[in-house]
Amino acid sequence: MSVEGTIGPVPRGGTWAAVRHAVCGSRAARVCAGVIALFVAAALYGEAVYCWHRWRDQTPSYQRVHLDERYLPPSVLRRSRPTAESNTGTDQRPMGVRRLLYRPLGTDNLGRDVLQRLIQGARIAFLVGIITATIAIPIGTALGCLAGYFGGRVDDGIMWLNSTIAAIPGLLLVLAVAMVVGKGLTGVYLGIGLTTWVGLCRIVRAEVLKQREQGYVLAAKVLGYGSFRILFRHILPNVAHLALVTFSLRFPAAIGTEVFLSFLGIGAQGEPSWGVMLSNARLRLWQGAWWELTAVTLAIVLVVLAFNLLGDRLRDALDPRVS
Repeated sequence: MSVEGTIGPVPRGGTWAAVRHAVCGSRAARVCAGVIALFVAAALYGEAVYCWHRWRDQTPSYQRVHLDERYLPPSVLRRSRPTAESNTGTDQRPMGVRRLLYRPLGTDNLGRDVLQRLIQGARIAFLVGIITATIAIPIGTALGCLAGYFGGRVDDGIMWLNSTIAAIPGLLLVLAVAMVVGKGLTGVYLGIGLTTWVGLCRIVRAEVLKQREQGYVLAAKVLGYGSFRILFRHILPNVAHLALVTFSLRFPAAIGTEVFLSFLGIGAQGEPSWGVMLSNARLRLWQGAWWELTAVTLAIVLVVLAFNLLGDRLRDALDPRVS
């Protein structure tokens, strides 16, 4: 038997078995997973629609203006109102043509379908959550592992950088990075991704400090394995659950930050982000158009609540300190 294959404590069933048990063993977790799956499906559909119209070099349906269909309340079926304004803007339908409309969430001030724009907002939200986590989690995990395992000057330098970034108000730092990079989603990706790794770095460092004193690490040193091999081959798998839990908790935080930045006009440009929709919808409340603001608010609450509850469940299942 290979000695290398026996090094390191292997959890019963593995991490994914624990995740599956955490989700399937709780009704609340199953509901949260179902809500997340619904929004994931909507985001994938929105991405397909976005890529299709971009490939065809066409104006997407969720961006087309129909001035004769402004402020339509939520309805299952109705007929459009043909007016002289039908030929203005980007509406190319002949004047006087009637058609059946399906607007379950109504239309906005330009006659655009709120449901289609809400789906595109889900696409942008999930892009922000996934890309920023892809940036922040590897940085925080790698620096935390290096600081906890090597200690000394490596630990001092990494923790100095960590403390410096943590001392700056997070939102102001994200705004600064986004403004330097420029308006748009690229600035949001880098701003959130490069400033939100500090918490994970501290957690991973503390766990690595504990793991490096375990027997399997000492046995690997006796066998002559190199430091990086021990760190990334044996210790890292035993702290990977921290990155999984952090992802489930950082994802909704990144979505909330993007919504705030887009609300201020710094985030998504020319795309129906949830923040852009909130900024536009608040100006229409005085006209009685409540449905757009309500739909976007409910979508944000459902996504954030589902990820937070599921993240708490995963933390309880994967944290060895929890009995």
